[in-house]
Amino acid sequence: MPLVDIHLIDGVFDGEQKQQMIKDVTDAIVAIEGEVMRGVTWVRVLEVEGGHWAIGGQPLAAADIHAMQKQAA
Repeated sequence: MPLVDIHLIDGVFDGEQKQQMIKDVTDAIVAIEGEVMRGVTWVRVLEVEGGHWAIGGQPLAAADIHAMQKQAA
């Protein structure tokens, strides 16, 4: 049975967005493995406290991600 972990910085995504991620990841597994896998596909959303996640040695918080999202828009 597939187990997929999605790691996120706490406070970046709301509950609806996280539910959409779970649905979309489950659908992707099912598209590859077949519908029989839907009932045994586990998807977990694990949130990491801001400042406890870093890229290139630079800690990130939710505010940093929101700023990146605004720049990309």
